[in-house]
Amino acid sequence: MLLLAALLFELPVLADADAPRFRGDWLVETPKIACMAYRSRNRREIVLTNGIVRRVFTLVPFPTDPLRSGIATTAIDELVSGESFVRAVEPEAVLQLSGRKLRVGGLLGQTNRAFLRPEDLEALRPDPDALALTGIETGPIPERMPWKRVRWCEDRPWPPRGLRLTLNFEGAGNLRVQVQHDVYEGLPLLAKTVVVDSDELELEGLESERLAVVEPQSSVEAPEGWLPSNLVAESEMGMFGQDRFSGAGAVRWELEPEFTTQVNYALKTPCRLVCGPPLGPGAKPGTLRSPTVFELLHDSHDRERRGLQKRRMYRTIAPWCTENPILMHARDAAPAAVKQALDQCSEVGFEMLILSFGSGIDMESEDPDYLASMKELADYAHEKRVELGGYSLLASRSISPADDVIDPKTGKPGNAIFGSSPCLGSKWGLDYFHRLERFLGATGMDVLEHDGSYPGDVCASTTHPGHLGLSDSQWTQWRTICDFYARCRERGTYLNVPDWYFLAGSTKSAMGYRETNWSLPRDEQVLHGRQNLYDGTWEKTPSMGWMFVPLTEYQGGGAAATIEPLKEHLDAYEAHLANNFGAGAQACYRGPRLYDSEQTKALVVKWVGFYKRHRRILDADIVHLRRADGRDWDGWLHVDPAGPERALAMLYNPLATPIRRTFSIPLYYAGVKEKVQMAQEDGVPREVALDPGQRALVELEIPARGRTWLVFR
Repeated sequence: MLLLAALLFELPVLADADAPRFRGDWLVETPKIACMAYRSRNRREIVLTNGIVRRVFTLVPFPTDPLRSGIATTAIDELVSGESFVRAVEPEAVLQLSGRKLRVGGLLGQTNRAFLRPEDLEALRPDPDALALTGIETGPIPERMPWKRVRWCEDRPWPPRGLRLTLNFEGAGNLRVQVQHDVYEGLPLLAKTVVVDSDELELEGLESERLAVVEPQSSVEAPEGWLPSNLVAESEMGMFGQDRFSGAGAVRWELEPEFTTQVNYALKTPCRLVCGPPLGPGAKPGTLRSPTVFELLHDSHDRERRGLQKRRMYRTIAPWCTENPILMHARDAAPAAVKQALDQCSEVGFEMLILSFGSGIDMESEDPDYLASMKELADYAHEKRVELGGYSLLASRSISPADDVIDPKTGKPGNAIFGSSPCLGSKWGLDYFHRLERFLGATGMDVLEHDGSYPGDVCASTTHPGHLGLSDSQWTQWRTICDFYARCRERGTYLNVPDWYFLAGSTKSAMGYRETNWSLPRDEQVLHGRQNLYDGTWEKTPSMGWMFVPLTEYQGGGAAATIEPLKEHLDAYEAHLANNFGAGAQACYRGPRLYDSEQTKALVVKWVGFYKRHRRILDADIVHLRRADGRDWDGWLHVDPAGPERALAMLYNPLATPIRRTFSIPLYYAGVKEKVQMAQEDGVPREVALDPGQRALVELEIPARGRTWLVFR
């Protein structure tokens, strides 16, 4: 750690005009600018930047103690568009410690919270009641958890490249606080983590981020829905939900009544970003690390562009989500049935078999004979070069009055998010994770499909060994499941989790579909499937979402909804294979087998081969062309400006007759200009000139109920 006096000599001094800036489009070009921290010429600002984004801190030393300083964030800027996001000063963090609220950093003296002019910055003074800055350090961003790479994934660095700037604060009661600011190389992404250490004080509440953000919309009355800010924050602490919106428990936009010059007459513009646990943590003296909050600065309100930027963020900070094994869902965990499924997976090139819900697998078992039988199956799978795993349900079930979460209003079990759920801090809850880990270790299985992941329940019990009471119940349960997922990531275990736990280590969630739709007639299932893939990939990469293909009857529907016998419904089976592999999304092919004839086998081998030949581009992000509606063509475009195959367009015809159309394929995000080599399916490439909008105009015929694809190099 550097003392403040040493800052003048250790950090370079630059004028803003001399700091490096990226002038292109980071979605298409790779920025060649290293992350850096420097001091401004007037010595009052520290700037953390990667040439695309910067965070500026203003320092004002205490007049009576030059070794201590007030500090606050006074700018967060997206440098390419020029948009600035901070309009008023807030503390670096806010702590609730042993019954009192304590600000960490912060500066006083701003009179109008609508803007920060140079003269306003000059008028700022230290907050005498806040923790003062005592030191600073810089270094690379460390890994948030170990990641063992055991299967195909995108070649991303871990930990991500970037720079960490740590601000150190000290206070009475032997209190030490680190505020860690990260900037990531190559995209407008910041992150923030707060570490609190005290031998004496209880940490009852924590705000790790508090920003007065420029309001993206001014309205005298409150609109039905406010325009979202181009500053988007996401936290590791996401609970309950299959998307980031429902799972964003530790990120909230609050009102700011002291912002008295805002246009909204009732002062109800949601323009203060606050990040921290919704409840607690309620921690005893010791060391506690806050959930990391990630802040992505968009440069547009265009849905496609924002989605591409969000997906690049997840590839950077959760690269395990690019693992994308081809998987089957087996309905029967009996050894003979499992071996038959493994044999078929191996024959057609599938890479993973999950013993799914209803199969009879018991991953909580500690019976030595059962564990030995499961190990035998895992060994057999590995001989076949297939990964094997199973299903376990956590929440949405009742264990016992002693182990279920206790409703703070009634003092009794019940009224949980899923109705009834066990408390992860109960004896059963703590033992549950030990049993899962013992099972995975003893059997050598590679996959955990973890249903009903912790949704954020609170628990008023004072007898559960894993938490003290209500105040720490949410924090300790969330920490328990995240620590378990991190150990799975370290072991290389693949995690299917139908909740937004990607930042905590999970690898795949549901793409988004209604289960009862799989009981509809086969042709409707196919159309719904493409709608689900189109809709699910706005914010997910293709590898982040699983789809579903029930080969046997699922939730009713009878013969009209069922693909089995497979050889009698090859058209429907191929349509599902083409949908999912064409989107780069893996589906849970649920049934006892993948093929029932040589013709069926050849069909599966065909589409597995297609996916593996074009794996990199099919796993790349999607530009959305036209959503399936059953009235005309639909499709999407994969883009990879850094790959040998720059783009791959999948085009589908849902109609009962062939169609001929001139398709306009947008290739801007593929990073190609003027001309490109294009091949239809596996045909001979030909040169195609692009129009001024970087679009290729291609006339094609697509067969009835068929599809085709175009590869651009």
